[in-house]
Amino acid sequence: MNGVMGYACDVANDVGLPFMYVRTISACCVLVFFCLTKLIESGEIAFAGNDLDTPIKSIPGMEGLIRRRDLPMFCRTRNLSDPILNFYLQNLPEITENSRGHGLILNTFDDIEGPILAQIRALCPNLYAVGPLHSHLKYKLAGQSSSSTPCSNSLWKEDTSCITWLDSQPPKSVLYVSFGSLAVMAKEQYMELWHGLVNSGSRFLWVIRLESVASDPTEIPLELSKGTEERGYIVGWSPQEEVLAHRAVGGFLTHSGWNSTLESVFEGVPMICWPYFLDQQVISRYVGEVWKLGLDMKDTCDRVIVEKAVRELMEDRKD
Repeated sequence: MNGVMGYACDVANDVGLPFMYVRTISACCVLVFFCLTKLIESGEIAFAGNDLDTPIKSIPGMEGLIRRRDLPMFCRTRNLSDPILNFYLQNLPEITENSRGHGLILNTFDDIEGPILAQIRALCPNLYAVGPLHSHLKYKLAGQSSSSTPCSNSLWKEDTSCITWLDSQPPKSVLYVSFGSLAVMAKEQYMELWHGLVNSGSRFLWVIRLESVASDPTEIPLELSKGTEERGYIVGWSPQEEVLAHRAVGGFLTHSGWNSTLESVFEGVPMICWPYFLDQQVISRYVGEVWKLGLDMKDTCDRVIVEKAVRELMEDRKD
C-alpha cells in the first residue's frame, strides 16, 4: 500500500493481512519525513524570519547540506497546525521501527542514495530499494518481438512528432523542458522561462500541457515566436523516456519529480532543476550538490537566470 495511506493499515490489521508500504518519492525525502518530529522539536519547523538559506541540523546525514529552502514546501509553514504538515506527521508512525507493516519498498538504488538508505534502515530495517523500476521494465521487454509498439505508462497521448524533429538536430544540442504532469506555472513564470530559453540561443523541446499555465498570455512577443520557430519545438506531451534517450538531447530542464530524475540519471542527461512541490525541493539540492548531475534553480524564475543556467549546462559545462 502507498505509504501516505496510513488508514489502509488499520483495515489490513483488522482482517489479518500482512502488508508492505511503497513510497514513490526519493529516499532523501522519505528521510526528511521521518525527521519531521525532530525538526519541530528543534524549532527548525516552524521557523521564524525569512532566511531560507539557514542550514538544517536535525536530519542525520544531511547536516551542512540541506537548507530551509531545500525542505518540502509545506515545511515553510509558520503554523504547526498546518493540515498538510499534520497529514504527514500522522502517517509517519506507520513506516518507522514501530511499524505495523512488514517493510518499506522504495523506487531507488544504493549507488545513488546509499548513505540515505543506510540512515532509513536504522529506523526501518526491512527496507527494499528496488529501482529504478522503469529500467527493469525496459530490460524485461527488451528482445520481446510480440509487440512492435513501445510500452508506455503515460496518462496522456504522446506527440511522437517531436522524435522526428529531434532526428534532425545535432547531437547533444537540444534542451528538453518538461515540468511533469502536475506542476502549474503562473503566466509570469511561463513568460520568464520562455524568454530565458529563447535568449539562451539553445535548441529546445518544450512540453506544455493544456493546464500547465494558469492563464494564457494575451500577446506573444515577436522575438519569442521567431526564436521558437527557429530553434524550438513545443508539444502537449512527449514520450519522455524516448526523448531522454535520444542522441540530440543534451540537457533536461525539469521539475525534479523522482520518476523524471531517475529517467534522466539512467540516460546520462544532466539537469537544470526547477522544483514544484513535495520531494522535488530535496531532490534538486541532491542533483546539484551531492550527485553533481546538474544545477539547482529553485525559488527563482527570472529570464536572466534561466538563460545563464541553460548556457552553463548546454555550453560551458557541456562535456
